[in-house]
Amino acid sequence: MSVHSKPPARLIPLQPLPAEAGRRAGAQRGGGLRGRQPSAQARQAIRDLLGELPRERSLLIEHLHRIQDSRGRLGVDMLAALAEAMGLSQAEVHEVASFYHHFEIDRDNSSAPPELKLRVCVSLSCAMQGAQGLSQTLRQLLQEQQGLRVIEVSCVGRCEQAPVVVIGQRPLGQADAQKVQALLQAPPAQGWQDLAPQLQSLAEYIAHGGYRLLMELLRGQREIEASIQTLSAAGLRGLGGAGFPLGRKWQLVRAQPAPRLMAVNIDEGEPGTFKDRHYLEREPQRFLEGMLIAAHCVGIEAIYIYVRDEYPALLDLLKREIDGLHAHLQAQGQATPPIHLRRGAGAYICGEESAMIESIEGKRGWPRQRPPYVAERGLFERPTLEHNMESLFWVRDILERGADWFVAQGRRGRKGLRSFSLSGRVAKPGVHLAPAGISLRELVEEYGGGMLPGHELYGFFPGGASGGIFPASLADEPLDFDTLQPHGGFIGSAAVIVFSQADRARDLALNAMEFFAHESCGQCVPCREGTQRAVQLMQAPEWNAPLLEELAQVMSDASICGLGQAAPNPMRCALRYFPQEF
Repeated sequence: MSVHSKPPARLIPLQPLPAEAGRRAGAQRGGGLRGRQPSAQARQAIRDLLGELPRERSLLIEHLHRIQDSRGRLGVDMLAALAEAMGLSQAEVHEVASFYHHFEIDRDNSSAPPELKLRVCVSLSCAMQGAQGLSQTLRQLLQEQQGLRVIEVSCVGRCEQAPVVVIGQRPLGQADAQKVQALLQAPPAQGWQDLAPQLQSLAEYIAHGGYRLLMELLRGQREIEASIQTLSAAGLRGLGGAGFPLGRKWQLVRAQPAPRLMAVNIDEGEPGTFKDRHYLEREPQRFLEGMLIAAHCVGIEAIYIYVRDEYPALLDLLKREIDGLHAHLQAQGQATPPIHLRRGAGAYICGEESAMIESIEGKRGWPRQRPPYVAERGLFERPTLEHNMESLFWVRDILERGADWFVAQGRRGRKGLRSFSLSGRVAKPGVHLAPAGISLRELVEEYGGGMLPGHELYGFFPGGASGGIFPASLADEPLDFDTLQPHGGFIGSAAVIVFSQADRARDLALNAMEFFAHESCGQCVPCREGTQRAVQLMQAPEWNAPLLEELAQVMSDASICGLGQAAPNPMRCALRYFPQEF
C-alpha cells in the first residue's frame, strides 16, 4: 500500500447537491445557508460541543477536532451544522476538513462505530526497519477483527524508535505484531502523565534559576537592546530549517507597527526530525521562558503555539505547563501576553511558516509569498514573529552564559551547538547535542555509538527528506548551515538519517519523493504535478535521467514554496552520487 492515504492535492470534491443547494438566504456569511440543511439533532450536538466557545473563523480547525474527537469522524450533517453555527459557507468548512489528512469525512452519515486506525509509519527511518513488511503482517493478523483498519502514513516524528505504529493516538516504538496486539488490549493512554519520569517540573525549573532572567527583563533590570545584541553576537539562527539570524528577526519585527503577534512552530513534519518533541518532553519551561523573553523584547500582543497532531501527549503537557506558568507569574505580580495553543491536523506543508499561519487562521495550509523574516499579512493582518521551538529553547542559556560561550561550542570555525535528530542504521539513535560543524563520521562514532553490527556506512541524509542524499565519501564534511549547499544539499533542521550497504539510495530517494507527492498542498502546478510525475518516473526499472533533471529544474524554479523547490534534492543526489545503482 502506498503512503497516499488521500489524493495528493487533498481537495476532495463535494457530492452534487439538489438545485436548491445553489440558493442562499441573506448574505454569504451568517445569512442562513440553503442547500444541505442540518438536522435538529446536529444543530443541538454542535451547540453542546462548542458550548460558550467563540465561533470565530480562526477556530474552525479546533472545532473540527472537537467534533472528530467526540464522534470519531466528521459527518456531513455535523459539518453543515458547524458551518451554520459559525456563519460560514459549507464549501469553506468542507475545503478545510478535506485538506488535512487527520480529518475523516463520513459522507454517508453512518451510525456504525468508527474504526480504530493503526497507522504504520513508512517514511525513511521506519522503512529501513521493515515497516512495509510489518504493515502487511498486521493486515493479515487483524483482517478478521472488526473495527480495525491498518493504514500506511508519513513520518510521525519518532524516527529514533523505528518502526513506529500509532494505535489511535498511542505511539508504539520498536513495533512488531506481538507488541501491537498487546497494546490493543492495554488500558487507555494517560496523556502527559506518560512523560512524567523524564519531565522537569515547574518547581524544579524555578529552583535551578528558571524565570529569573525573564523577571529581570520584565522589571527593567536588564536591557532589551543589549539582550538582542547578545543573541546576534552568538550567531543563533532559526533552527527549524531556514536558519535566519534570530537577533535580526527580532529587530525587524520589533520595528513593525504594533500590535504584533508571535507564532511558534512545533509542527516538525520533516522525516527524520524529532528534536522539538525530545526537548519539550523534558524541559518545556525552558522553551516557555525563551518564548516569553522574545515576546517581551519584540513587544508581542498574543502568542500562538502550533503543535503537530501526532503529539497529543505533548499538547496536553503544554496546556498543563502553561496553566502552571500563568499561576506562578501572577503570584509575582506579572502578566504575559495571551498564549493560544493550536492543534495541527496532519499536513507537512504547515511546517512552512506562512502555511502554518494560514492553518492557525483556520484555513487550508497554503503557503503565501512573503519575506522570510516577517509575514507581510501576518495573523489577522498583523506583523508576526515566527519561530521554531528549539530557537527559543536556547535563548535563556545564551543570555545567562553570554555569546562567547555559545560561539565557542562549535568546530572548524563554526558557531554554537546543533541538536541532531539521528536515526537509521546507528547503534544509538536519538537527539544528540553536538558542536556545529561536526562531521557525519564524528557524529556517528562519538555520539551515535557507531554503525549497527554488520552495517557499514553507505550514505546519509543530512537534513531529512528534503536535504539531499550524500555518499560515505562526504562523511567528513562539516554539518552546519551553508556548508552543504555546494554538494547539492543542506542541513535544514539537522535530521540525519544514516543508511548502510543493506539499503539502496534509489529506493530511499523514491520513498522521499512519494512523501513529497503525498504532502504537496496542491496549490501550484510545478509541485503538485511534478512530484507525482517524478514518482512515476522513479518507479521505472531504468531512470530517465535527462527527463528527471528537466522536471527537477522546473520544480526548483517555479514552485511557490520550499516543498516543491527541495523535493528534487534526493533524486538529483541519487543520480549524482550513486551512479552504480543505475
